[in-house]
Amino acid sequence: FDGFCGANPKSQRKIRFVHEMAWQQHFVTNMFIRANSSSELEGFEPDFTVINACSQVDEDWEKHGLNSEVAVVFNVEKKCAVIFGTWYGGENKKGIFSLMNYWLPMEDPPQLPMHCSANVGKDGDSALFFGLSGTGKTTLSADPHRALIGDDEHGWDEDGVFNFEGGCYAKTINLSEKTEPDIYRAIHKDAMLENVALKDEGDKFVPDYFDTSKTENGRVSYPIFHIDNYHEPQMAGHPNNIIFLSCDAFGVLPPIAKLTPEQAMYHFISGYTAKVAGTERGITEPSATFSACFGAAFLTHHPTRYAELLKEKLEKHNAKAWIVNSGWSGGPYGVGERMSISTTRNCVNAILDGTIGDTTWEKDRVFGWEIPASIPDVDPDVLHPRNTWPDPKEYDEAEKKLAEMYVANFEKYAGKGDTDYTQYGPKV
Repeated sequence: FDGFCGANPKSQRKIRFVHEMAWQQHFVTNMFIRANSSSELEGFEPDFTVINACSQVDEDWEKHGLNSEVAVVFNVEKKCAVIFGTWYGGENKKGIFSLMNYWLPMEDPPQLPMHCSANVGKDGDSALFFGLSGTGKTTLSADPHRALIGDDEHGWDEDGVFNFEGGCYAKTINLSEKTEPDIYRAIHKDAMLENVALKDEGDKFVPDYFDTSKTENGRVSYPIFHIDNYHEPQMAGHPNNIIFLSCDAFGVLPPIAKLTPEQAMYHFISGYTAKVAGTERGITEPSATFSACFGAAFLTHHPTRYAELLKEKLEKHNAKAWIVNSGWSGGPYGVGERMSISTTRNCVNAILDGTIGDTTWEKDRVFGWEIPASIPDVDPDVLHPRNTWPDPKEYDEAEKKLAEMYVANFEKYAGKGDTDYTQYGPKV
């Protein structure tokens, strides 16, 4: 498969994939930008080639200092990568994303690669959703009232934001038309299900998105145009709002909070969320983690380099930054309940339609961010997580513990980069 990464021609890269499995070739056909005509591929000289040898393994993985016989090996100078031992479709796209994280900050002028989804409103107001797998990045950007730019990987340059990909890679766990209509309806001819169980219904097999007996990391890949209201140019102007999505397993973070520009840099570098069951091998229940820039695994420069680029963009284009928690409320995992999709979406809607500007704010005494007093169609008590816990003192202890984790994690970034953002973190 010969295709492209990056919707903006100014920084677009030509990518060639060689696979031993036909379904993997179909995967990249869904996920990367296709040529509009055969003439675009005449004399095609790839900027990078990926060879997927999934049936081969690294038998000397221990000697090579790896964690398993799986290896994804890149040689930037030779413009080539080889995938060994994993049949997971996502490896094809994430390797190229890591390369975009390497290439774009070295462009002139520098560009910001981002692990985020993006959409745009009817008035051209674009928004970015940063977050790791399982935080709602794909779900929340698929909005029936806004056009989807992309669900996972984007760049931000002098023209605005643009999609790296030509498709979407959505989680299917508990998928239903009622809760996620856009994604559900995108699953038709040419969409490809991966790690999804089938059930027998009469004379045919149909997907069972609620069967997680094998894995919770069920996926579907489909071309972007399977979303009815996708944004055909795959590019939009500079974003008005930047949303950091977290899945807080401790039940401490509010469902929504407003950040100052300095706090935004602190939380961007911190990248707090939880590892959600099924996303990584060995994770059977959520556990707290910090992933710099909400994508540490894909960063090829120091995290502060990406933070400096984001700071420049925020200041230049006067974008607002927010924390949105799609995790637990009323207690930690196992005690409280996870936020409903409708609660999280109503918080996001208030940001994007501007109604959040009609409320009053209360500053959190530990984290310093501001929490709204009210949001349309959201229980006011839920907005203040301390009010949802049976014992407020237990909440205070949990908040202190999480704040200490933030502080300890950020010690490695103290004094790095142009600005030390340590002072904009929680106070313990």
